[in-house]
Amino acid sequence: MTMPAGSISDDLVDPSEPPQIQIDRLKTIAAALMRRVEMQTDRNGADYAQFERAAMLEEQVRRRTAELERALALLNESNAKLSTANHEIEAARRDLASAIEAVQEGFALFGVDDVLLLFNGRFCWQMPEVRAQLRPGLPFADYIRIVAASNMLQLPEGVTPDSWAANRIHRHRKDHIIFNLALKGDRWLQISEHRTANSGTAIVQTDVTDLMRAEREQRDRLLDNQSRIVRATLDHLNQGVAIFDADGLLVGWNNRFKVLTGLPPHTYSLGTRFSRVAEQILQRFYMQQAVAQRRLAQWMRDQGPREPLMFELTQRDSGRILDSFTQRLPDDSFIVTFTDVTAERDAVRRLARANEELEARVAARTEEMKDALLRAERSNASKSRFVAAASHDLLQPLSAAKLYLSTAEAAGEHPNVKKASEALTNVERIIEALLDISRLDTEEEQFELVDLPLNEVFGALSHAFAPAAAAKGLRFRIRPTRETVLSDPMYLQRIVQNLISNAIRYTETGGILVGARRRGDRLRIEVWDSGIGIRDEDRPVVFEEFRRLHRRASASEGMGLGLAIVERACSRLGHAVELCSRPGRGSVFRVTVDLSSRSGRAEAASRGQVPQLRPSLASAGLLVLLVDNDDELRRALVALLERWGVSVLDAQGPDEAIALLEEMEIAPDALLIDYQLDHGANGLELAAALHRRH
Repeated sequence: MTMPAGSISDDLVDPSEPPQIQIDRLKTIAAALMRRVEMQTDRNGADYAQFERAAMLEEQVRRRTAELERALALLNESNAKLSTANHEIEAARRDLASAIEAVQEGFALFGVDDVLLLFNGRFCWQMPEVRAQLRPGLPFADYIRIVAASNMLQLPEGVTPDSWAANRIHRHRKDHIIFNLALKGDRWLQISEHRTANSGTAIVQTDVTDLMRAEREQRDRLLDNQSRIVRATLDHLNQGVAIFDADGLLVGWNNRFKVLTGLPPHTYSLGTRFSRVAEQILQRFYMQQAVAQRRLAQWMRDQGPREPLMFELTQRDSGRILDSFTQRLPDDSFIVTFTDVTAERDAVRRLARANEELEARVAARTEEMKDALLRAERSNASKSRFVAAASHDLLQPLSAAKLYLSTAEAAGEHPNVKKASEALTNVERIIEALLDISRLDTEEEQFELVDLPLNEVFGALSHAFAPAAAAKGLRFRIRPTRETVLSDPMYLQRIVQNLISNAIRYTETGGILVGARRRGDRLRIEVWDSGIGIRDEDRPVVFEEFRRLHRRASASEGMGLGLAIVERACSRLGHAVELCSRPGRGSVFRVTVDLSSRSGRAEAASRGQVPQLRPSLASAGLLVLLVDNDDELRRALVALLERWGVSVLDAQGPDEAIALLEEMEIAPDALLIDYQLDHGANGLELAAALHRRH
């Protein structure tokens, strides 16, 4: 039975032998087989088969030999690299050791397991007993205990070797620490400990003895210099200064302290107790407040920390006042300062007296100003009353003249009568404007806010201004509205009237549009015109009195009071007024008023309906009682009413009117009464009295 080729070769060689021996053995076996083949001939081909097996075996031996040769070459190459690496590592170790030894500081390296790996010759050389016990593999904790037990270690007061070692091991947990280590013999090491990248620990010891000694010497020199500077500074201070140590003993003072306190020389000698100095001071000075004296006594008895203390001393003989301040310092010593505040206290007293005198003068001046203000207010009120009275008195004859002119005009007399009537109308308008201004300037003027259908105001103004707009060839339109506002009827009509009059006056072409827009619970009345407009710089002054932006306007067109009345009336009524204008394009004035709760439901003025300006009085048998204290105006009104077919009973005052009605035993159909009558009476009171009687 033929065996596999691989099993024969495995039986012929020992795999554990070196490759070269295996190769030599296989070559010997192959040569023996070849000789056997050559010497013997098998007719049945057995020899040839054996030869084939030998050839196959030789091929396997050749391949195995090549593989072994390659493996041997790789092994030799690896051995060469390993040898080179070992040489390099050894060289690096020698270089590292040389470098560490060349370092002037002591150096040690602990591994990741906190055992000593290497150290140089300067590490712990100041502590020989520690140096003798250093060895690779020494745990860090053992190293610290060895250092703590060293007789070269200078521990701080109150620190034991065990507590120092425990604290040092605790600090070892940090990645980076630097501290100074004191050794006996006035020597110092700076210890720098740092964690390495592989979690090891590198320790560097630097001898800083010379540096520490130099710093101490420099500090001593600085202290000496500072002491001299402090001494010079204290002597130049305007305050008296005394310094006491933690035991309350006097250790320093300046010349000003001696001058201010006046103490005898033996009192401020070195080592004098604070209590002794305080007693001497209190013999020459006294305290104004007993509480301060008790606090000082307590402060002197206290041995622990003391709070800052302030008190005032007055010298018994001279009256000098010292301001004293006592402050504890961080080292438990304390400092006492004395400041002469005599001049300041005198200045304060003088200032207090001056303030009292000034307050008295200010109070007197205030009273004078109050009196002057009262006189001015009385004068202004008198002026307003005078203007109102004068305007009223002027309007009486003007109204009478207008009535006579209207009678003459109706009779078709001279054409100049119409011109005279227009002139009187202009004068009447100016006087009414002055009267409005005077009323608005006084707080006595009362406003009557009522639910006012706005269309009533619009209707009256539509008829009033339509002729003037038509005379200038302007389009004039008032859009009707159903809204009801909360305002004073007379002043709201005067506001819109002045805005329309102003628009017609300064519009030459185009037209004027009046309307109202609802904005939430408020209504905005707008008067648009296509006039000359108002420049931005003129807007702040457009509402001032007697200010007309265009000087060519004649006096008959007004005195510049229209917009002033608008602004003041809106301010008193709480209506916002707004102006928008573009020069050459026109202007729009907006007045915002509150809507009435009945707004939108008022039916008094339907859309487009305009109330009549003048009711017809041509009813047969109508009897009117006329009461006016102006004779001319009364006669003119009588003539006008009689021309309308009305019977008139006229009287000058309340008493005459009541007597007239009682005498005739008749009740009039209507009352026409002037509001302002003689002797303080007014038309409303008379009308109420007549209604009660009849």
